Amino acid sequence: MSITIKQLATTATDFWPQLDQLLAWDSVSDEKIAQTVREIIQNVRARGDAAVVEYTNRFDRMSVASINELQIPAGKLQQALEIIPAKTRAALETAADRVRRYHEHQLQKSWSYTEADGTLLGQQVTALDRVGVYVPGGKAAYPSSVLMNVMPAKVAGVAEIIMVVPTPDGVINDMVLAAAQIAGVDKIFAIGGAQAVAALAYGTQTIPKVDKIVGPGNIYVATAKSMVFGAVGIDMIAGPSEILVICDGQTDPDWIAMDLFSQAEHDEDAQSILIAPDAAYLAQVMTSINKLLPTMPRAEIIRASLTQRGAMITVRDMQEAVEVANYIAPEHLELSVADPQTMSTQIRHAGAIFMGRYTAEAIGDYCAGPNHVLPTSRTARFSSPLGVYDFQKRSSLIMCSPQGAAELGKTASTLAHGEGLTAHAKSAEYRIK
Repeated sequence: MSITIKQLATTATDFWPQLDQLLAWDSVSDEKIAQTVREIIQNVRARGDAAVVEYTNRFDRMSVASINELQIPAGKLQQALEIIPAKTRAALETAADRVRRYHEHQLQKSWSYTEADGTLLGQQVTALDRVGVYVPGGKAAYPSSVLMNVMPAKVAGVAEIIMVVPTPDGVINDMVLAAAQIAGVDKIFAIGGAQAVAALAYGTQTIPKVDKIVGPGNIYVATAKSMVFGAVGIDMIAGPSEILVICDGQTDPDWIAMDLFSQAEHDEDAQSILIAPDAAYLAQVMTSINKLLPTMPRAEIIRASLTQRGAMITVRDMQEAVEVANYIAPEHLELSVADPQTMSTQIRHAGAIFMGRYTAEAIGDYCAGPNHVLPTSRTARFSSPLGVYDFQKRSSLIMCSPQGAAELGKTASTLAHGEGLTAHAKSAEYRIK
């Protein structure tokens, strides 16, 4: 059975409203979910370990008696690393090394300068003390999420990393544990959902309170992260996966079809969009989609995603393709064109830019080096990929010399009096000689 994907054209008078409708995604949970999450958080804050154990037994079909049974021993991590296939271990180690080396370039260092009168100004950069990493479990295992969330924290110098991962029915994924061992996670708890987020945010008798929580999760996890923000930092509230491909019509249509599949197979809400100036080429890609879809194990998920949220967009030329892409501000942007580096300089809003016909988005998901935790739902207009900078804080440094205090004190005094803050003014004036 052939698939139908929405067809849009920039020549249509209602193109932009149609595009807005296509991109619309309500990431806010409904009140029922919000109330459930609120109750879970309150219960974990009040009862700690006992509440975490109860929710884990209920939601993950477990039957543990204490939180101690939910802490995964360090020995199990090393054991998992040793029992996974050698090829898998090598792939994980290669990916971890590439992710680490890339993120080392992001490391920010403290700096300062001294003015002529001896006043010192600067910035002191320090790492967060403790970070919580949420790794999804259940339907699928994501060792890549372990590496992408933990490695930049390690590079930043975070002292302690606590990982939580749900293990429904008590099933623990060895690749996830092996990735945690390679990345250097300090403690792992087999818990998930809103109860895991609450435990990390506020601490329990056993689970340490963290300073920031990173990592993807379902709607309950996302809602919980939004509710604990303020008590702790969070990375972002992520929506469904997205890919936008700009193609000049010269790439093998099968390649482009599979690139679109690569995000559509995540879930039914994922979004895959192709932009090209040639309607005939878009038709070729549609032929490839219908040819290749039956070969996909997750064909029904891909079908639902492409039917509900996918699109083929015909533009007048490549410049207009760039204009549409900047408006969409996609999580993943493939530039499958002859001169991708020149085109990339015109892209203002995108989480990650994959340049050239040979650069599949999937490479970025696993082993290229840049982080795969990226802004979704048009938030690339104002936010960036997860990185070392998310695990570092900056403190301003100010040290006045006697001469500097005298000169700056006059300016501060004038402005403070102007704001009616007399104590501010006097505090500065005392130091004027």
